[in-house]
Amino acid sequence: MQYYSLASSTWDYKELQAIEEVIKSDIFTMGTRVAEFEKNFAAYVGAKYAVMTSSGSTANLIATAALFYTSKHKLQRGDEVIVPAVSWATTYYPLYQYGLKLKFVDIDLETLNYDLEALSGAISEKTKMIMVVNLLGNPNDFDKIQEIIGNKDILLLEDNCESMGAEYKGKQAGTFGIMGTFSTFFSHHMATMEGGLVVTDDEELYHILLCLRAHGWTRNLPKDNKIAPKSEDSFSESFRFVLPGYNVRPVEMSGAIGIEQLKKLPNFLKHRRENAKIFKQYFQNHPDFMIQKEISSSSWFGFSLIIRKNSTLNRQEVIQKLQANNIECRPIVTGDFTQNEVMRFFDYEVFGILKNAQHLHKNGFFVGNHQVDIKDSILLLAEVLGGGD
Repeated sequence: MQYYSLASSTWDYKELQAIEEVIKSDIFTMGTRVAEFEKNFAAYVGAKYAVMTSSGSTANLIATAALFYTSKHKLQRGDEVIVPAVSWATTYYPLYQYGLKLKFVDIDLETLNYDLEALSGAISEKTKMIMVVNLLGNPNDFDKIQEIIGNKDILLLEDNCESMGAEYKGKQAGTFGIMGTFSTFFSHHMATMEGGLVVTDDEELYHILLCLRAHGWTRNLPKDNKIAPKSEDSFSESFRFVLPGYNVRPVEMSGAIGIEQLKKLPNFLKHRRENAKIFKQYFQNHPDFMIQKEISSSSWFGFSLIIRKNSTLNRQEVIQKLQANNIECRPIVTGDFTQNEVMRFFDYEVFGILKNAQHLHKNGFFVGNHQVDIKDSILLLAEVLGGGD
């Protein structure tokens, strides 16, 4: 029986060869290959700097942390940060861990990004930052978000972990905020075992990220930097700690794989967008399901389906039908995150009613997209769910 999986391997002999070269070098910790991948990735997205980490989650962690350690602190504990009600857990956790107050805002049921009217209403005099999440490959409408912010002193931090390669009016998603984060986990647009990146154009933040990534020490900083200029004494600088950091460094193998994966990324994206055209052909006018409305140029992480409010379908029965036909599916990210038990630890408020997030939570799911042609899998999905031209 045909099997429609959520994701598939993006590797071939090139990645295996890259791993073998690292093994031969006998240097496995973060080194020259990670540095080369960072340089190449920054150039690809059009950012000045990129810092590779052990995951997209730790990219979010040090990006959030960095805003507390600039010479003029951009954030402090207790500050209000607006977040969408639907995202991945580690969008929210670093904000909680650094003592920020989260304000949850509803999403748009078509784009799955912010409900822009709700976002506009949620902004207050206390708002210091908006966490912009590009969900399932779909970039936000950054023109409208900037229009909403106007001349207010509000930071944008961009979680682009699900949307590598997405573009808004020709500019790469992940480069609209003061920093942007990416993930290179197995099921994402390209894979480096585990891995993530933070990109920024701000040199001070770049140096802080380098320091936070590796123990908060000075060893990985350039001699002239924006945090703690280094002496010529390599012995004393080897264990000199200036920020309360972490060890979220990637391994050298991941950097080596990333170099090869980045060369393939344009072709991966091409296939994902071609698959999306086929998916839309079958499902954009489906009587029972809503699909994600593309903003500018999505990189189509996966294909979401939300049971329409006037439909008689039951999600549990739909999921069982998919599983019986070997079609993998998952909830749309976390659904309405505020319905999770972990919320009891958070300092937060909910703006208005999360009616769209709640509907998605009860009636939404997504299936995979791949970096290769999956026309037959999409046809199977259409046959099972009754999609048509």
